[in-house]
Amino acid sequence: MSKFFAFYGCVFHSHEMPEPLALFLYEKLLPGGQLVNRLQDSGYRVQTLSDSRTLVEQAERDKPLLVLVDLEPNSSQAMGAISKLRQNSATAHIPVIAIASATNTSLQEHARTAGATLVVNDHAILVHLNELLEQALQVD
Repeated sequence: MSKFFAFYGCVFHSHEMPEPLALFLYEKLLPGGQLVNRLQDSGYRVQTLSDSRTLVEQAERDKPLLVLVDLEPNSSQAMGAISKLRQNSATAHIPVIAIASATNTSLQEHARTAGATLVVNDHAILVHLNELLEQALQVD
């Protein structure tokens, strides 16, 4: 988007920055739909995916600021997608927030091993979304 301003015969251009993109891989409607709305309310463009096999290709093409991955119900495919993001030099730098149920500690640990930047439970992400986004986006 561009805006043009005229001021005493001069034309100035103002370029608005596009909203940052978040890719979100999920299948479950809850908390998926709520999380999409919260991300949009926080100023993100959200692109959703339901097929983990397309995540790396889409991340390479669209260059998101952040990737969110719901680990359930297809946890092995989701883990594979996170690993592939980390192995690809074009996407390895993108922060990944993995979402798992609070009771599935084994799944949470596997997500960390696969390379997730943060692993959060599905209830905490809605409550603490802004803090979690800030934490995931911190540069080491």
